[in-house]
Amino acid sequence: MTGDVVRAHPMTPFREVVRLLERHRISGVPVVDHDDRVLGVISGTDLVREQARRARAEEGCIAMAGQLMSTPAVTVHPEQPVPDAARVMERRGIARLPVVDEEDRLIGIATRRDLLRVFLRTDGDIRREVMDDVLVGALGLTPDTVTVLVRDGLVTLTGPLERRSDVPKAIRAVWRLEGVAGMVNGLTHRVDDGPPPARRAPGQRAGRTRPGAERP
Repeated sequence: MTGDVVRAHPMTPFREVVRLLERHRISGVPVVDHDDRVLGVISGTDLVREQARRARAEEGCIAMAGQLMSTPAVTVHPEQPVPDAARVMERRGIARLPVVDEEDRLIGIATRRDLLRVFLRTDGDIRREVMDDVLVGALGLTPDTVTVLVRDGLVTLTGPLERRSDVPKAIRAVWRLEGVAGMVNGLTHRVDDGPPPARRAPGQRAGRTRPGAERP
């Protein structure tokens, strides 16, 4: 994210918002209150829409940012994984996400460029993070337990884990790492600690019956 955020306030006039976007060459700004809590977001699209509406209505009053902003604002927290933020941008059709703390105070802005920059991480950096943070740090494995290969952001894991339940944990943890573009799962397990198979009713035969087939 970018920590130096251009922002507006509810009483920032229409023309001043336009100047902010033009001066800083950005597509939108968050609108904050006196405590820096994010109230909404105003974009160039909002400004164009308002300009067209005012032309039709022949209004002469000065519009303020608080009247033009889209609210509630779509925001993210700094600990959210990059893929989650990217999905929010794609789903909402937005190019900038205010980053807020636990009290919704503005601490930064994440843009599409910021998110794409993450995928420029080297394969070596990604592999080290998989080994140190996921396999050794989170799962408590020794470094030689699992083979980790990374090529163009595609992570391949091969080797045995102790428990079956550790496999999905490892997969989820790797997917959440910044720069991971895909994953190949070659993990196995020594102990099956999954739920026991469903018990069959008395007299029920094992196996499957073909659709339409009669039981003898």
